[in-house]
Amino acid sequence: MSQRSRVLPGFGLSLGFTLAYLSLIVLIPLSAVFIKSLGIGWDGFLDIIRSERILKSLQLSFSTALIAALINVVFGLLLAWCLVRYSFPGKRIVDALIDLPFALPTAVAGIALTALYAPTGWIGQYLEPLGIQVAYTPLGITLALIFIGIPFVVRTVQPVLSDLETELEEAASALGANRFQVITKILLPILFPALLTGFALAFARGVGEYGSVIFIAGNKAFHTEIAPLMIIYRLEENDYAAATTIAVVMLVISFLILFFINLIQAWVSRRTGRAAR
Repeated sequence: MSQRSRVLPGFGLSLGFTLAYLSLIVLIPLSAVFIKSLGIGWDGFLDIIRSERILKSLQLSFSTALIAALINVVFGLLLAWCLVRYSFPGKRIVDALIDLPFALPTAVAGIALTALYAPTGWIGQYLEPLGIQVAYTPLGITLALIFIGIPFVVRTVQPVLSDLETELEEAASALGANRFQVITKILLPILFPALLTGFALAFARGVGEYGSVIFIAGNKAFHTEIAPLMIIYRLEENDYAAATTIAVVMLVISFLILFFINLIQAWVSRRTGRAAR
């Protein structure tokens, strides 16, 4: 049997190009960060990480990114469902607006959100008398991360919903399943891997987000300082060891979380019979 012709070169050459590209773009820069941070020794590394201000910033970055990603999973699914299953006036405009956070400079998004939710802003002036302060609080940071993360969930779930045949739901209903059972037994198992991927992308983007957060956060020490801001502070002080140390901690924690999410995706794929071939 003759070997099928391939558009791309053979496996060896393709793998070589892939490893070379990843090394130049990803592995070598990340290795430099690790080497720089470990150059101060283990004791110096721990002294930097044990700083209360840095611990607070790391906790804030990861907690707000986690909350924002979870919220985006719920509302991103609803948005994708409406865009796929329904036709309504202005649908194309709504579909285009989903991608706006991708194209909009993050600093512009941060300024716009601050103008809206500051105590004197268009929306903030009505929330302030109710005792609700959005800008310059962790709530404002979460709101900014929701804004920049929602497209990841929608664009990940939308193609899966488009390929999902409505006959599955109709067959389940014909067999006596109610709407809740159709959602939990038919739809969610199929959509779960895509939702998990969207969650991972939104979470990863939120952890490292800077531009859209820096304005609405207010940057109060021990309260609204995010971890990327602490890196900028240390760089401005020419303390490169401390900056790379914070970066390494963020990198390791993010990698472990994303690795765990990938394990869950693989397990779900095996359970649902949708493992990659």
